[in-house]
Amino acid sequence: MKQLAIISGKGGTGKTSITAAFAALAKNAVLADCDVDAADLHLILKPKIKKTMSFQGLKIASINKNLCTDCKKCHDSCRFNAIDETIHLIKESCEGCGVCAYVCPAKAITMVDRDSGFAYISETRFGPMAHAVLHTAEEASGKLVTVVRNNASDIAKQMKKDIILIDGPPGIGCPVIASITGVDLVLVVTEPTLSAIHDLERVLGVAQHFHIPAVVCINKSSINDDNTTKIEQYCKENNIPIVGKLPYDTTITKAMIHEQSIIEFSDGILSQDIREMWNKILDELKQNG
Repeated sequence: MKQLAIISGKGGTGKTSITAAFAALAKNAVLADCDVDAADLHLILKPKIKKTMSFQGLKIASINKNLCTDCKKCHDSCRFNAIDETIHLIKESCEGCGVCAYVCPAKAITMVDRDSGFAYISETRFGPMAHAVLHTAEEASGKLVTVVRNNASDIAKQMKKDIILIDGPPGIGCPVIASITGVDLVLVVTEPTLSAIHDLERVLGVAQHFHIPAVVCINKSSINDDNTTKIEQYCKENNIPIVGKLPYDTTITKAMIHEQSIIEFSDGILSQDIREMWNKILDELKQNG
């Protein structure tokens, strides 16, 4: 079983659209949407939820008013203003640091689990899918990504799947690290803009740090030839294979409107280029195996 993570240094490069296209091309795959802060792969794949699991992230303070002596040490010590002067918890402000429980002389405060989101196991027209949603303003998205990946791995083992396709989050933070740790190959999707080139270098640095082989796809490559050339030169100098150069094409937007992958919607140039890229990625996975 192989694991491929599709990530990007910034949002909006098209990684989810490419992941959906790969889902249509893969023969025996499990899909994992690890962009838990802003999941959107479901918009194209329309998963039917089979199992829902609660996710507990950071702890939250619980105040026992029967034990409270109203000394206000918790109120004075909280740096997030999560406990008011009447010693009532403001749940939205609690960061789960535990200082209130630490300073309470009456032991009236304990730290308890907080429901921070949900993890799902679903079925799609392309096979099983593990995904999740993190509640607004909640933390521990890296921990939830790990839950999604573990669910995907369990499904793959049970159903004897050949590959796990991971739609990762953008950036270089904890969720990205949790998405790519231990995978066989990372596909970094970039575009020929100055900010994207800068972020491409950063996210490739993360992959290199964890010794994960990486390849690059230049999406919307036709919008700026000079910047596309800069990306090609950077990848050549750093021995990073470019497995795809996809032209700007509004057909992919039309496909999304119809809740379809580009492979399903059209057999045009863009679809053909993505098919070629998929075959190159399969070759890379074999070489790295």
